[in-house]
Amino acid sequence: MRALCWNGVDDLTVETVDEPTLVTPHDAIVRVRLTTTCGSDLHVIDGSMPGMRAGDVFGHEFMGEVVEIGREVGAHAVGERVVVPSFIGCGACWYCENDLHSLCDTTNPCPELQQPVLGFQTAGRYGSSHPLSGYQGSHAQYVRVPFADVNCFAVPEGVSDEQALFLSDAVPTGFMGADFCDISPGDTIAVWGSGGVGLMAGHSARLLGAERVVVIDRLPERLAMARKEFDAETIDCTAVESVPEALREATGGRGPDACIDAVGMGGRGPGLHRIYDRAKQLLHGEADRATALREAILACRKGGVVAVLGVYDLLDKFPMGAVTTKNVTIRTAQQHGQRYVPLLFDYVRRGELDPAYLITHDMPLEDSVSGYDLFKNRREGCVRAVFRP
Repeated sequence: MRALCWNGVDDLTVETVDEPTLVTPHDAIVRVRLTTTCGSDLHVIDGSMPGMRAGDVFGHEFMGEVVEIGREVGAHAVGERVVVPSFIGCGACWYCENDLHSLCDTTNPCPELQQPVLGFQTAGRYGSSHPLSGYQGSHAQYVRVPFADVNCFAVPEGVSDEQALFLSDAVPTGFMGADFCDISPGDTIAVWGSGGVGLMAGHSARLLGAERVVVIDRLPERLAMARKEFDAETIDCTAVESVPEALREATGGRGPDACIDAVGMGGRGPGLHRIYDRAKQLLHGEADRATALREAILACRKGGVVAVLGVYDLLDKFPMGAVTTKNVTIRTAQQHGQRYVPLLFDYVRRGELDPAYLITHDMPLEDSVSGYDLFKNRREGCVRAVFRP
């Protein structure tokens, strides 16, 4: 089969690789109909996610058609359209039973690679590094889905492939962030980042009843999308001296009721902060740039919530004093898609959410190397590039 492979830092090629096969009786083989880029893929490409090996197939956000099932699969049939969350649950461990599927105790076959760093293992995820399990990814013609009854969700009639695709990762991640905010009528929610996850977080905050949603970014075409799709207020972070101060001014001095960081380690700060963070990264004295997270903590009102969806590793200059003194609650997780997908299908079927607007570039898998160039470098207004194997 054809697949997009990682061969080293910034070295991607579309190659012919072996097709996946059933390994356990709980597996399914899914023919990929659509797969898409994600911001966390950029950490794979640039080498900041250690543990990748040359030839690994990456990508984790996809939907497709079941073409083969193991003898213990009872909830799905060959020919069924399905969407698959990016983290793999077993359905039987304590974490899966409590809807914390990205923390599954069972599905990472390489826990010894994670435990020295985290103290425990997380669930496996498609197309990530070997410490995150080493499962082959979705930028391919076929994918093996372990525990198919837990991880495949049949796409209902009336939901298109393009809509279903983003219920794999971007929509449940963004919705989870909004869910973390405990939104009440009249609340103002600020969202850092207007990529796929940030837009879905802002849109979800609207669905959950936020009166105002403020989106912060530096890319005018993405801010325009937020205004158009869910009537967001927007802040161009390059046009203000201080984002937290601009948010306090917009909220009568109090600050947003909750803040969502949908940026993560790739955030860009102003002036000396940006220079300092970048210099420490280059000297290996700091792994991440925590600009968005610091701003969210400083901007959030007293007693508010900061939901962290962006990916981080090691942080510097973390304002813990502000967290404790202001009584700020921080909530964070990798997405528990299995908890949210059925609910999100309902929003899509009622016409309250159409995540297909994230697609700005649609192309064959053979063109995926150029698709990632568009996505990584934000060329031609690229929000998400979608590949058709």
